[in-house]
Amino acid sequence: MPSKVEADKERGWIVPVGGAEDKEGRAEILRRFVQLAGGSGARIAIIPTASQLESTGRRYEGIFGDLGARSAQALAYREREDADRTDWLAQLEDATGIFLTGGNQLRISTVLGGTVVAKTIRRMNARGVPVGGTSAGAAILSEHMIAYGSEGSTPRAGMATLAPGFGLTNRVVIDQHFRQRDRLGRLLTALAYNPFAVGLGLDEDTAAFIDPDDTVHVLGAGAITVVDPSSLEHSSIAAAELGEPVCMTGVRVHVLPAGGTFNLHTKKAGPPAGSERS
Repeated sequence: MPSKVEADKERGWIVPVGGAEDKEGRAEILRRFVQLAGGSGARIAIIPTASQLESTGRRYEGIFGDLGARSAQALAYREREDADRTDWLAQLEDATGIFLTGGNQLRISTVLGGTVVAKTIRRMNARGVPVGGTSAGAAILSEHMIAYGSEGSTPRAGMATLAPGFGLTNRVVIDQHFRQRDRLGRLLTALAYNPFAVGLGLDEDTAAFIDPDDTVHVLGAGAITVVDPSSLEHSSIAAAELGEPVCMTGVRVHVLPAGGTFNLHTKKAGPPAGSERS
């Protein structure tokens, strides 16, 4: 569950990115994250656990440094025992922004799930520190994480497998590389299991900047597919055999490009300013 936000505090921004974000051009998503973390005073802790490439952490150190952060330090948690390192924990607690890289989200959950590192990230976000992640690093941010699943537009029983995430928010289920990998079906399947949450299908180079008041602000080159099951009328998920199509009626879908918004409380979508042209 998300950590409790104290009365005199404001929760930090939660920033899931759909993967393959621009790193060498305008880099508007990563640039905006640096701004939220303090701009020229930002101290960013990078967690490259999802990746098996030794260079991933160093690459993001360079990227955030080039974007003006005061410091960027990769904390290369590879085994569960690494979570006990007090020097890395001190660096994490000193950060003004935390960013998780892409790779395999199950590597993050199996290495860091339930550790003091995961608890510290939740507590820091609850007291105002922005936490972001790309691809696998985006999937892990919510309470319910899509661990893996099949491609396709039609939801089918067993199409998505869920696992516990870090639990910064329980209001969304996140899927990444969304349009590029045809993942509408698995997101719908995940929501059939748990219609409480809202589905955020993130295109590549596109991010959901979730503010402290739980409004999603879209930034990037693609779009976010918002799947809202709050008015779900019927679901056949409980009766469907493995692999069978799942019937879902009453689900609302919004496609929001940059500038679009979605309030996770009111379930109200807002188009980008100026999108209605005469």
